[in-house]
Amino acid sequence: MSEIPAKATESEDPSGGARGQAARTAATGDAMWQSSPPGSIYDYIRVASFSISPGGLVDQWSLRAEQLFGIPAERAVGMDPIEAFIDPDLYERGQRKMAEILDGREWTGVVPFRMPDRPDGARGEEGLAEVYVMPTRTAEGDKAAVCIVVDVRTLRSIETDLAASQAIFGQSPFGFLLIDIDLRVRRANMRFASIFGGTPDDHRGKGVHDYLPRGEAERVSATLRRVLETGDSITDMHVTGFVPGSEERRHWSVNLYRVHSGSGRPIGIAWLGTDITARRAAAREAAAARRNLALLNEAGARIGNSLDLETTARELLDVVVPGFCDLATVDLYQGLLTGDETPPGLADGSAALRRVAFASAVSDAPFSGSGEPVAVGEVHHFPFNSPCADALRTARPQRVPAEDGGLVQSMLVVPMVAHDTVVGLAQFARTKGSEPFGDRDRDLAVELAARAAVCIDNARLYRREHERALILQRSLLPPGDPEASGLDIACRYLPGNAATEVGGDWFDVIELPGHRTALVVGDVMGRGLRAAVAMGELRTAVRTLALLDLEPAEVLSALDEIARGLGTPGGVQQATRAARQPRDADLSEVYLATCVYAVYDSVTRRCTFANAGHLPPVLVEPGEAALMLDVPPGMPLGVGGEPFEEVEVELPEGALLALYTDGLVESRDHPLDEGLQAFVGALTDPAHPSPDRHPSTTALRADTHRNLEDVCDHVLNTLDTHHGEDDIALLMARVQGLPADSVGDWTLPREPRSVGRAREYARAQLLSWDMEPLVDTTELLVSELVTNALRYGEGEIRLRLLLDRTLVCEVWDSGLVQPRRRRARDTDEGGRGLQLVGLLSAAWGSRRTPRGKTVWFELPLPGGENSLTDPAEALLSLF
Repeated sequence: MSEIPAKATESEDPSGGARGQAARTAATGDAMWQSSPPGSIYDYIRVASFSISPGGLVDQWSLRAEQLFGIPAERAVGMDPIEAFIDPDLYERGQRKMAEILDGREWTGVVPFRMPDRPDGARGEEGLAEVYVMPTRTAEGDKAAVCIVVDVRTLRSIETDLAASQAIFGQSPFGFLLIDIDLRVRRANMRFASIFGGTPDDHRGKGVHDYLPRGEAERVSATLRRVLETGDSITDMHVTGFVPGSEERRHWSVNLYRVHSGSGRPIGIAWLGTDITARRAAAREAAAARRNLALLNEAGARIGNSLDLETTARELLDVVVPGFCDLATVDLYQGLLTGDETPPGLADGSAALRRVAFASAVSDAPFSGSGEPVAVGEVHHFPFNSPCADALRTARPQRVPAEDGGLVQSMLVVPMVAHDTVVGLAQFARTKGSEPFGDRDRDLAVELAARAAVCIDNARLYRREHERALILQRSLLPPGDPEASGLDIACRYLPGNAATEVGGDWFDVIELPGHRTALVVGDVMGRGLRAAVAMGELRTAVRTLALLDLEPAEVLSALDEIARGLGTPGGVQQATRAARQPRDADLSEVYLATCVYAVYDSVTRRCTFANAGHLPPVLVEPGEAALMLDVPPGMPLGVGGEPFEEVEVELPEGALLALYTDGLVESRDHPLDEGLQAFVGALTDPAHPSPDRHPSTTALRADTHRNLEDVCDHVLNTLDTHHGEDDIALLMARVQGLPADSVGDWTLPREPRSVGRAREYARAQLLSWDMEPLVDTTELLVSELVTNALRYGEGEIRLRLLLDRTLVCEVWDSGLVQPRRRRARDTDEGGRGLQLVGLLSAAWGSRRTPRGKTVWFELPLPGGENSLTDPAEALLSLF
């Protein structure tokens, strides 16, 4: 050691010759001592040397001694080592050993020591040292000694660290490598060797290129160099490769950190790796499960928001492309789309299907599982032996093999089954480069198709019910264009869209005796088939009550009772009794409706209104702005307990009257007040009649009707009527009063001569109207009615003839007793007058008036579709 004093002399110890010879060899230059490079054992153990003078004091103090004991040389030289470093209890023994050493004896032993007290008074640290003392002689021949001191505790710490390092390295369940600065394996543990074969020593000197594919090896080598240069550790670096004898791709998680020598110089890299192939597979499975769950959640949120079959199919494809597959189609049975009932059970795959949806993330060209491509909207059949037809027959998913040279590498065909009924077929395909479908994907596809199938079946059922309700509702509305005496009529009915159920809106035009007309518009609250049926019942009741010629308020009162009885099995009486008993209202059985009922008299041009909670009618007089009539809004039908009021309004010639439902003027985006103002504004300008129109001219009447149709179209186009939130009913009537020359009106006294005078008046009036073919029949029937009024009536008699589309004859009197038709016996001399009226007229009847009653009959005009009955044959039929 270079620390040994150069003046050491030959020892008496037998072993001293070898050491002296080595010293002499070094001194003579025959051999060069090799200095230990950095990173040697001396970087880890604490070794020091000093020499002792013949007097037993330190006379030389090395630099390592300064490091070990923490005392500089100027302080140490001249110190008694026994007094300075040995515990006082061991002084005597130490002095004896020192005397023996100075007497020329070598000594080796373990000595406890303590550092000298510090200059600040602090007690020095204690230690344990292994001391090797070699006797020497000075230049004068005096005996001295050289001491070599090793810190025992450091050695023991190194032994412990080596043992622990060996245990960790050898017993680690992870692959452990020590890689030198040349990126070569310096040491490998048994775990690593068990994976890559051989013994740990077989891997010494190998590089990462010997274990990994070229691309991966280059990446790992660059990472190793970066760790070696920067000292930054790498945690959980994923490495992919293969192990000998297996084609399975393996995955490892590797931790890298730089290793330093005792002096702090980098000497290599520690590699700690663990196999995460199973963990990666489990992670992929978990990720796939999360993706599938997210896809199902998305499907639940997006599929079925519409009640349209095609839209629901497109919603399915929006979910699966591109999240689940690259290409997808949906085919539904043609019968399902046309409204036919789907056959129960499993289909045989031979029925026609229509391609209703297609989606692609890579191409816009439709594809087919077998055969030629099918375009969206095309009706087609699958070949009987094809996988698609087999899936339809068995209701089980099928995997379709990929076609050579095609775009698709994996495809699933999944039947869409709802309530054990196959409604269609979904096809999912993945293109080349994507992962093929697995069992988990198949199960997910079945679930997605089943959810869409249920929504499609619900949409089918809803469409069926919606169409049935719509057919029922339309069948209950007036067919074609209604006609009325003294009115030009135009009407519109717009059902809600397919997303909303059919409502209970209705309108009606009812012809009443005396060339009067009842105009009705109503709205049953609620939607669906229930509301349509209730509407039909109320409309039938309105027509029945109208034929009884009741006043508008009386009609609504009777309707109110009927509406209250619709939700009660026992009818109106049961509903009335139940209303008197306190009970919780069952809203599902309550039928409410609003209605406006108006009766228009074409002779007087007066119209009587009654309102049951409906929107007010709108009137547009010629040259004036439209206005809403002030008709008192009563309670809706079905509430009961409140009377209805009537309002009579005289309508000027050419005026326009509009009745409507709330769907025309109210929606979510347009409040009711705003919609009413828009409706009134839309009616103001186009409502003016043509100035050259005359009501008695047939051609111009047709032109007026066309103009009224234009007004309806203008209103619907101006207002936002396409929201589809509710049904819309619009009834518009232009007043065309009966001209004065079409009315004959006479008052007759209560005397027998009035019968003949009535015949004369009727003959003269008919001849003035060029209605000679009606003279005989009219004279006969007029005489019968006037005779009955004389015999059974009261007060003066009034005779009125009205000519419009038919001839109407009315006989008025003040009596309240209504005529009753009876069948006379063969021996009776009388009682055949009303029978004769019924045989010869097209219609007859009686109605109450504020001052009595009116008996009337109606005859068709000559040249019409209905011919007159021969009076002679009618008289003979009575006997």
